Amino acid sequence: MSTDRSHYLEQLRSRGLVPDTHLCVFEAGSLVRGWGNPSSDVDLYIVSKDAWSSPDARDLKVPLSKGSVPSVELFIDGQRWDLKYWTDQQVDEVFAKVTWDAFEQAAGDGNDLNYVERWLLHRFGFAVAVSGEDWLTGRRAELKDSAFHAFLISLALNLADSRIEDAVGMLQVEDHDSAVLAARAAFDYSVDALIAFHGEHTQGEKWRARRFRAADPTLLRYEEYWDLQTMRGLDPENPAAWVKEVLTVCRRIAMEVSV
Repeated sequence: MSTDRSHYLEQLRSRGLVPDTHLCVFEAGSLVRGWGNPSSDVDLYIVSKDAWSSPDARDLKVPLSKGSVPSVELFIDGQRWDLKYWTDQQVDEVFAKVTWDAFEQAAGDGNDLNYVERWLLHRFGFAVAVSGEDWLTGRRAELKDSAFHAFLISLALNLADSRIEDAVGMLQVEDHDSAVLAARAAFDYSVDALIAFHGEHTQGEKWRARRFRAADPTLLRYEEYWDLQTMRGLDPENPAAWVKEVLTVCRRIAMEVSV
């Protein structure tokens, strides 16, 4: 990326937003990936040895020994900056949840990670260091050796399977509207599993199309994906046909994607 980040620390320090014991400041988000737009935030993560607090911070709850991550939003030169403050120990505890031993014990559910922890791990994959590059490099290596991608794939497949089962049952009682919605959810989860399998760790709908293009899976062409994502082939007079087509694709993904 050509973005000049040399002024980030200066901007934060001038506002008292960098802890004295900080180990790393890194940026992650759509701007880093080249997916940003004029309204995109600067997403910064500040990791330190000691906990940081501020009366202006909003606490994000996490199931860790220190149960919150302070979050600060501010505007600098007309752009919103989103700051999240983690301790090194908290990061250690998050990584402990995604070891291969933890994966085996959880039977692939991954439910012990809440969304704040998942987003932290997601973003290590494409983060850019503002300071503390050695620390970030070490955590990236840890992520690569972890079972995080296996957790994501397994969780998405489990959720997709549940929605497939729902859709089948709804078709049997001719509840077509509900079956369409269940099939749509099954497809979203199946696509998340597929692109996670190809190294795109982020989940959720916001950047799903961009992530699909980045993953470029051979199992499902983008044109086929987009037709189903936008429900282009749904005939209001025969919704069951669309539901069955979607469920066939979901099952095809489940057959090919492994943890």
